Amino acid sequence: MKLRFEETHIKWGVTAFLVVTACIVVFFVIYRFDVLSEIISVVTGILTPFIYGLVFAYLLCPIYNLVTRNLYRIFSRRTRNQKRTLTLSKGLATFVSLLVFVIVISGICWMIIPGLVESVMHIVSILPDSMEQFSQWIDEKTLRYPEMQATLENWIERFTNNIIKYVEETMLPGYMEVATSISTGVFSVITVLKNFFIGIIICVYFLNSKDLFAAQSKKLILATYNESRAKRILEGAIFTNKTFGGFINGKIIDSIIIGIICFVVMSVLNWEYPLLISCIIGLTNVIPFFGPFIGAIPSALLILMVSPMQCVYFLIFILILQQVDGNIIGPKILGDSTGLSSFWVMFAILVGGGLFGFVGMVVGIPIFAVFYAYFSSAVNRRLDKRGFSTNIKDYTIDKYRVKQTNRRKKEGKGNGIFKR
Repeated sequence: MKLRFEETHIKWGVTAFLVVTACIVVFFVIYRFDVLSEIISVVTGILTPFIYGLVFAYLLCPIYNLVTRNLYRIFSRRTRNQKRTLTLSKGLATFVSLLVFVIVISGICWMIIPGLVESVMHIVSILPDSMEQFSQWIDEKTLRYPEMQATLENWIERFTNNIIKYVEETMLPGYMEVATSISTGVFSVITVLKNFFIGIIICVYFLNSKDLFAAQSKKLILATYNESRAKRILEGAIFTNKTFGGFINGKIIDSIIIGIICFVVMSVLNWEYPLLISCIIGLTNVIPFFGPFIGAIPSALLILMVSPMQCVYFLIFILILQQVDGNIIGPKILGDSTGLSSFWVMFAILVGGGLFGFVGMVVGIPIFAVFYAYFSSAVNRRLDKRGFSTNIKDYTIDKYRVKQTNRRKKEGKGNGIFKR
């Protein structure tokens, strides 16, 4: 007797297999999380050059597309060989994109590294005089309060003794660990440089093959899902790319403008280290909301070593600059690219930063915006199927709307939630 497996039986069998597999995976994640973390670390270490390459390619993609499109339009007027024209346009666009990338990286290093070295040397040279002036200032302020002066002197003495004790008992006996840490740091730097250069090579391949990858992905989606679901997936991919591209590119432009404003104001007011501090403020401004304050802390410490009053003025300037950026410059450039309220923006920054550090703080907002949009779309579809309104204003509860709703109920007009 032959057994016949119908399509329904196969689907139930596949579903049962997936459920059992998911249970095993969840059990493994919960009870063997340390092993899973090691596996993720190994896989991430192997894929790091590819991650670098994809990030570089995504950032350079607008420049690459712009140059390719314009060169192809120019060259196609002179020759009829479209394939050769497209190849030439892509090659030149790749060269231009990499040239822009190298110029930007070199410019950032040129602005930060010399300024940082100069700042450190200047701090070392003025540190003895600054400490002496600070000590004199403390003596002058506490001259009328001998008890406070004795407390401060006792605190300074204990602090100095603790430093000497730490150096003698911890740092000197552990010089081998210090040497090992330095060696590990050197190897880490070499690894980062290796991944960086391999990432550039992968970036070149990805830029020239992205159209092929997109076509293959579209072909796979259309072959796997039905037409309506495949259409929704492709629309979701377009929305995701638009959200990420609009936010990241807009944030980069916004950070450049903030850095330029900071440099101009500091140069006009003749403050210390204008180029270095402007670069720090511009780079940290990529982090939404908290970025200017994160960059202001080390910058204020640098200025504090030169002039305490200048440091106060600088902090006031950063506070004003953050307000201008958050209320004028940022909205003009970014617009409503994420569609998130201020609460969810802060939530995405804190959760992303807690999970993935600096990178999580930068990309946490667009990632959360995509999930938020998908969830809202799913909720609206279910409401629409059940005949309810999808307008959020119909669900707002306040005293005015409650009175209006009660009045409309008495008049027999409904409550505005059900669709007509």
